[in-house]
Amino acid sequence: MIGRSKELEHLYSLYESNSFEYLVMYGRRRVGKSTILLEFCKNTNSIYYPAKEKNDPLNLLDFSKIIQLHFEGTYISPFDSWEAAFDYISKRVIDRTAIIIDEFPYIAEENESVKSILQHAIDLSWKYKNIFLILCGSSLKMMEEDVMGSESPLHDRQTSKMEVKPFDYFESALFFPSYSNEDKIIAYGILGGVPRYLEAFDINKEIDTNIETKIVKEGSFLHEETENVLKAELRDTNVYNSILAAISIGKNRPNEIADYIHEEKTKVSKYLIKLQALRIIEKIAPCGEPDIKHKSIYVISDNYFSFYFRCIFSNSFYFTLLGEKDATKEIMKDVPSIMGYAFERVAKEYLLRKAKERKLPFVPYDIGRWWGNNPYIKNQDDVDVLAIDKTKKKAIFMECKFTSSPMPIKEYDDLVTATKAFPYIEEKYLYFLSRSGYTEEVRKRAETDGAVLLSIDDLFS
Repeated sequence: MIGRSKELEHLYSLYESNSFEYLVMYGRRRVGKSTILLEFCKNTNSIYYPAKEKNDPLNLLDFSKIIQLHFEGTYISPFDSWEAAFDYISKRVIDRTAIIIDEFPYIAEENESVKSILQHAIDLSWKYKNIFLILCGSSLKMMEEDVMGSESPLHDRQTSKMEVKPFDYFESALFFPSYSNEDKIIAYGILGGVPRYLEAFDINKEIDTNIETKIVKEGSFLHEETENVLKAELRDTNVYNSILAAISIGKNRPNEIADYIHEEKTKVSKYLIKLQALRIIEKIAPCGEPDIKHKSIYVISDNYFSFYFRCIFSNSFYFTLLGEKDATKEIMKDVPSIMGYAFERVAKEYLLRKAKERKLPFVPYDIGRWWGNNPYIKNQDDVDVLAIDKTKKKAIFMECKFTSSPMPIKEYDDLVTATKAFPYIEEKYLYFLSRSGYTEEVRKRAETDGAVLLSIDDLFS
């Protein structure tokens, strides 16, 4: 299994505890939760039950078989209720045992009472037993509100929680050992860090071939994935598709989105909240500034959704006429533009990794994009990645360029100018990240100023 050492370490630490533990694990679909749990089961005394989208008696029947096979070595007969099944576990557990119910929402949605039944089992018996309970689910709303929420019978019973998140660029690159570092970054810019998406690419094929056969081709997993995810979680997917298409081309505020898709702003705002809950989009404010309504914008936080809605969804009719091969050529021409925001995300993740390794001038307190008025030029300005320390006296200013030519001195000067919007910052550090290197003029200037010039290869050092 690639990655997830931190998640497994946490699971093992809870398993090795001398007391009852109850972990709520959740994360978006395809992120690899089940893979982590199955890996954990290999080295532990565990009962793993993957719930299915079927009626309650059938889930109870399957659960009965699994727990009886574990304790008795054979299946005897189904339990007539969840109370009976949980009571059986209470009576049979002696040695440390992990009870894992994957996709718990499938059970709870069919039988609302199972949460209360489980709560009673925990309160009256399990918390005194040698049990490590794990409830896992992909329905983020269900796990956060109906399992851990204040209205849930299970509220405050968990001793730990874990949100399984997509990989960053560094971990995602492990899926493509034969790719160049540049192609690893491009693959991440297209697919993001969801393991199932990364696994969809054929590591023995070039990126353009993978785009043609794994994304552009109608009926392929990735071509259908965005629609499948939205349909599994939401209604009115046509409106959600339109919202995501709008954000993908730079319509980042509710009023801009509403005007673009011809819907009421209040309706759009409600839909945006749901997309945030699914971790598909995020609301961001300029780094170092409060979340002021008129400054905040929405961006697609999932690289693949961003790529799909920018390149595939918005051009579906045109690409059908072009054919898969020529459509892929059109996409490859636009790679520098497609990679723009994704490359900024890579730069941010690079700084976060280096901060954890204590290899930055300071540990950032806030990090992200910045945009706003620059009094020095009396105009709007921006910084691709800004990292500020807790005292707001130190900052890293970072410019990222994924172009096919070396970064010119103008880009260097533009970042220097942007730093003047922060007169209160006493220590200013200049960082640059360029796909194609730097002109000699930039190199000389950076040496004089003590600026850091990074290449794509440096991202993996």
